[in-house]
Amino acid sequence: MITTVSALSAFELARIQFGFTVSFHIIFPAITIGLGTYLVVLEGMWLLTKDATYRDLYHFWSKVFAINFGMGVVSGLVMAYQFGTNWSGFTAFAGGVTGPLLTYEVLTAFFLEAGFLGVMLFGWNKVGPGLHFFATIMVSLGTLLSAAWILASNSWMQTPAGFEVIDGRVVPVDWLKVIFNPSFPYRLAHMVVASELAVGLFVGASAAWHLLKGRSSPAIRTMFSMAMWLILILAPIQILVGDQHGLNTLKYQPAKIAAIEGHWQNEPGQSVPLILFGWPDMKAETTRYALEIPELGSLVLTHSLTGHIPGLKEFPPQDRPNSTIIFWTFRIMVGLGLLMVALGVWSLWLRWKERLYSSDYFLRFALLMGPAGLIAILAGWLTTEIGRQPWVVYGQLRTADAVSNHSVLALSITLCAFVVVYFAVFGTGVGYMLKVVDQGPDESGGPQPDADKDPHLRPARPLSAVEDKIDNPAI
Repeated sequence: MITTVSALSAFELARIQFGFTVSFHIIFPAITIGLGTYLVVLEGMWLLTKDATYRDLYHFWSKVFAINFGMGVVSGLVMAYQFGTNWSGFTAFAGGVTGPLLTYEVLTAFFLEAGFLGVMLFGWNKVGPGLHFFATIMVSLGTLLSAAWILASNSWMQTPAGFEVIDGRVVPVDWLKVIFNPSFPYRLAHMVVASELAVGLFVGASAAWHLLKGRSSPAIRTMFSMAMWLILILAPIQILVGDQHGLNTLKYQPAKIAAIEGHWQNEPGQSVPLILFGWPDMKAETTRYALEIPELGSLVLTHSLTGHIPGLKEFPPQDRPNSTIIFWTFRIMVGLGLLMVALGVWSLWLRWKERLYSSDYFLRFALLMGPAGLIAILAGWLTTEIGRQPWVVYGQLRTADAVSNHSVLALSITLCAFVVVYFAVFGTGVGYMLKVVDQGPDESGGPQPDADKDPHLRPARPLSAVEDKIDNPAI
């Protein structure tokens, strides 16, 4: 394996290594963002109705939240260290902005999560219901604040604002413009809605799995119904948010849009077709086998039948993103989004026909769509990050100038080590999480999971929220 990766340059290996680690990491915060909101809704419904079904679902999904939170923290620490080890040029240039933003995340979001996580996971029988609900809200708010700070930093790299470059380093001059840079509101909304959708699909698939196995209990039906309502409402909203995000990207990163759409040369004043499928050839500067719909590109991308979209030939070859990759990652994201809309509409039809829990075809479709939200997030993230190239700070610092001076051998060894360790550690964690999901919620009405069996023992880590033995012989 080392021989294979050594054929690449040190710069390419550094990019692959960071892309690999961030792809693993982004999955876990996305789930915790969505699950945090879901837990607030479940506990709020329990307090409002006193229906034990919501309480049982809360305890069940809090276990999954604990597993994801632990894996998210570990994978995030590894990513943070790479800024210093592999991208010292970026740190030296932009550390005056990105350093404080990441510090603000720790001082607000992480402290909020750490301060209330123990109460949320282990305090059900130790504090009053009002305080416990407040702790759940604070943990959920912490996940949202974390997303906000991280996306403020990343969005600044996409659309930098509020700074000056003095002696080759970025100096912030207006923190409001730094944080609320032009792409930040759209990217934050897009990511938060995507996280909620990803969890809705995950919860829906989990319920569909149990329904297909004949476990049609009140808790299973409730979480399936809630998931389908969420998908029905949020999938169309995400399309609208994505549309506004696209208009913003066209204004500030036109080369990215040209690469996403596979357009090479467009005449001003003439409508642009929408290329549904094709194969952008970066060397030949054309999109081969293009399947087009006339004028629709202008309408979708500019909301005008005569709107102009720049082609990639309007930009120097060294400033063009890799259209071959992001043309397809974008279409994977959009295609999965349309399937989410179809899932929501189908669920509404079956709900009206009173067959929501009994249609095998629909349940299998919901099960297959379980990972669709996370796949769409990864596809969207790749589109965003590869589409920013060749810049690490758009228009200010090239990615090639940001990389540390490491040898090919060193990066080959560390990349191989990352692949082996990540699949071993996080593969085990994901497998454990799926076993918990397979077990299903406990609806026995017995003592709650945080009741002390031994008053001298106290949980010391998030994973203590999950029982040591999750294998159920009856399953």
